[in-house]
Amino acid sequence: MELNGVAALVSGGASGLGEATVKDLAAAGASVVIADLNAERGEALAKEVGGTFVATDVSDEDQVQAAVQAAVDTGRPLRAAVSCAGIGWATRTVNKEGVPHDLASYKKVVEVNLIGTFNVVRLSAAAMSSTEPANEDGERGAIVNTASVAGLEGQIGQIAYSSSKGGIIGMTVPAARDLAAAGIRVNTIAPGILDTPIYGQGPESEEFKQRLAAPVPFPKRLGTGAEFAKLVRSLVENTYINAEVVRLDGGLRMPPK
Repeated sequence: MELNGVAALVSGGASGLGEATVKDLAAAGASVVIADLNAERGEALAKEVGGTFVATDVSDEDQVQAAVQAAVDTGRPLRAAVSCAGIGWATRTVNKEGVPHDLASYKKVVEVNLIGTFNVVRLSAAAMSSTEPANEDGERGAIVNTASVAGLEGQIGQIAYSSSKGGIIGMTVPAARDLAAAGIRVNTIAPGILDTPIYGQGPESEEFKQRLAAPVPFPKRLGTGAEFAKLVRSLVENTYINAEVVRLDGGLRMPPK
């Protein structure tokens, strides 16, 4: 599917993997709507790439709908929606003192990561379905969701995060089947350990990242935002890739801890 001249929506687009994706899609000629809570970074990035920023809590239906409408209002057909918004949490189901996992934090992670992704999927797909087909296949759009290898091999303390990411993996095939009639594809990326601003900067940060990269078979390093964005773009542009969960992890299989 051709990206030049279309609209694209990226949730969590103000930083990290989302920011890299925004820049890549914009470079391909898309008019990108950045849906994020960070107004300062989002507005600066929108100005840089000639896109639009919309303050968005992905768990809020009205706010996601406003971001989708902003994409429609560009005057270009909405053809791509990428979900990068997400939060993490680390707590055991029951800790060493016998205290159970806090229910509120579990609900919050699922609400943002899983329900937030579903909000972007359903609302962007509804807008895509009203557009004219983009090619002879009848394609109207492509959706790319972000899960994690933790959704397949969750580590100790990742019960909330892994549940939310496993749910995203689980929605891939049924969403693709549901939306096939409208000519909309759905794929999911399951990243391993990618280098994002969350790890900080400086000697201590670099040493920590080297330890994280140790179990990666090859290449022996953390992945990059640019590599993630390149995969997003490939999944959007290649019309015959559908209903897939693609690992981006250098061959990593997560150990228990």
